[in-house]
Amino acid sequence: MNNNRMFKQKMTIAAFCCLALFSCTENAGSDNNTTVVKDTPIPTFNADSAYQYVQQQVDFGPRVANTMAHDMCGEFIASELQRHGAKVIEQPVYVTAYDGTSLNGKNIIGSINPEATTRIILAAHWDTRQVADQDSVRKNEPILGANDGGSGVGILLELARVIGNAENKPDVGVDIIFFDVEDYGRPAFAEDQSGDSGYCLGSKYWAENPHIEGYSAYYGILLDMVGSKNPTFLKEGVSRYFAPRIVRKVWKTAERKGFGNMFINQDGPELTDDHLYVNQIAKIPMIDIIDLDPSGERTFFKHWHTHADDMSTIDKESLKGVGVTLLQVLYNE
Repeated sequence: MNNNRMFKQKMTIAAFCCLALFSCTENAGSDNNTTVVKDTPIPTFNADSAYQYVQQQVDFGPRVANTMAHDMCGEFIASELQRHGAKVIEQPVYVTAYDGTSLNGKNIIGSINPEATTRIILAAHWDTRQVADQDSVRKNEPILGANDGGSGVGILLELARVIGNAENKPDVGVDIIFFDVEDYGRPAFAEDQSGDSGYCLGSKYWAENPHIEGYSAYYGILLDMVGSKNPTFLKEGVSRYFAPRIVRKVWKTAERKGFGNMFINQDGPELTDDHLYVNQIAKIPMIDIIDLDPSGERTFFKHWHTHADDMSTIDKESLKGVGVTLLQVLYNE
């Protein structure tokens, strides 16, 4: 994704279509301070296991569409979902990049409790950037994407493992969606910056062609760049517009679980990320948990789209904070 003012280098959104604000009911009840929330007991999230899942992705190398590393990692992700009891659908994504390159991608969907009518989406992109356009060296080489790509996938694979092995499971159905071809956008160093920058192709394809005809979900939560040390998850703008109650639900849950230092009560910029197309096209309210700079000096974490986005950026406490928060949200439904 790109950083044309405010996006990974993600496109800034000029205007939203007039979609009615989503009005779901929070388990926490009203927003006043007198409401007492009793969290449902949850199974243990293992940060070491989540970290290992990130490491295993990085060990394949950059996961760029049309490469062997990409294909091998996709097979690994699907096999792990199946191993933990999820029903897996692999959706081919044949799309054209900003420069005319034909990309052979694949969205990977793992469904837990597929019979449940009330469903929640947990999502992340599993591909990595084809160029290091924010680096000072080797700009034309792909990056490892430990945080940008790997961290969200690692957390969600661990959630699949935890829920799959738990005696008590959530009452709702959970669809873990790994979107492909999210980060194959036009480089910042390209002379021609006109037209569509070409990000989020897998999620746009899924929103237009869901893996199940007529598919719908209560809401969704997207993870992007969630594993670096001392992350600051601001309340991203598209999330606030389309799903403000889900933003409040997640941020309040994080605070109760002791992770308020990560989930900051501060509004962030509007970003073009995978959740935008899920909101606009699929009409499913989805929020984005993404590491943003509260100072405004930059948009994303300092190693974004550079070769320094390797395992040295990954912090187990950050993985735990996001994983525990998501588990609690699911089990409270």
